[in-house]
Amino acid sequence: MTRYPRVHLTMDNSFATKRWTAPGEWTRIIRDLGISCIEASADTEADPFYCGAEYLDEWIEQVRAASSANGVRVVNFYTGYTTYRTLGLAHPDARVRRRVVEGWLQVMAGLAARIQAGLGFYLHAFPESVLQDTAAYAGTKELLFDTLAEVGRFAGAAGPVPIIVEQMYTPHQIPWTIDGTVELISEVSRRSAFPAYVTVDTGHQTGQHRFLRPSADELLRGLNGDAAVPYLGPDSAYAVYEEAAGRGSAGVRDAVISIQKEMDRCPHLFSSARDCDLYGWLEEVGCYSPIVHLQQTDGVSSRHLPFIPAHNRVGIVHPQKVLQALARSYDRPPLPGMPPRCEDIYLTFEIFPHTTDSRRDILPVLAESVHYWRQWVPQDGKSLESLIGASK
Repeated sequence: MTRYPRVHLTMDNSFATKRWTAPGEWTRIIRDLGISCIEASADTEADPFYCGAEYLDEWIEQVRAASSANGVRVVNFYTGYTTYRTLGLAHPDARVRRRVVEGWLQVMAGLAARIQAGLGFYLHAFPESVLQDTAAYAGTKELLFDTLAEVGRFAGAAGPVPIIVEQMYTPHQIPWTIDGTVELISEVSRRSAFPAYVTVDTGHQTGQHRFLRPSADELLRGLNGDAAVPYLGPDSAYAVYEEAAGRGSAGVRDAVISIQKEMDRCPHLFSSARDCDLYGWLEEVGCYSPIVHLQQTDGVSSRHLPFIPAHNRVGIVHPQKVLQALARSYDRPPLPGMPPRCEDIYLTFEIFPHTTDSRRDILPVLAESVHYWRQWVPQDGKSLESLIGASK
């Protein structure tokens, strides 16, 4: 018999960044939106690099007091935009990697342990020099897995605090494919001996279509001038392509073979059609995603839009379809080598206001988004199975 997870609507407090920064403020606002589970973003005045240990020690006590007063709880911590901008855990300099591990992740894992929260993050990227060198790429990926395993060990020992790495949508930010996600989760869990998980974001399938591997026919049409230059992956493939394109029809088929050989060397630079499908992601790895970041998207860009009628009319994210895809994930046999499937899934609104938005722009669309999703998740903590049954 399939054991389905409990489902909770959750609000990321990043909407409050530089606006409602005190724990007493954002906990009250989120409570008034009808949400009791909170994801606390480091951008909302809780970043270890900026704030320091003494401040954060006082901050966590303020969070505890405000949560109790407002009847809410912080269920997860998450990295913000600042840490997203760095090579971080994949930096070529070991000093930088060590600073990120000890000065950021260890600190946040300790805070999470104090209130029994999870730790979600995205704190790495691969530079172009690594992407273009298959040996360097393999080595950097191994180093990243080992470092994430270290994070998993100290977070697991601290709480245990589950670590939850976000899924992205470009080659330089892994995991960005479904297969790559399975590899990362299984490898980090195995190396750390503690479960590692993934955050699936409903807008993070919008980039993969740019990195699909072209067919031989697409290469021929491009070389013959009948189509635009397709995405080719490594620079070496573009060099062959550009040389052949300048020769006209002579040797075009040989050029196609040479280009394909160059692409074969760099499979990490290409996605597949299934990587472009939100609901495919949820079905294949949703049961290993304790956090699902909710944003409305048209499937073309990841703009972290609210769930209001203007966006829902053209949006591809529908609550019933999300729940059904998650249920299918639990109906599938567990993947070998993976951690235990999630017992709780936090469907977490990650809606980013514009800098020029006022409070009268921000809060109503958050309330409308919550109201929209409450039609399918009327009560937190209910079994996914009951929510699916009620929505039929």
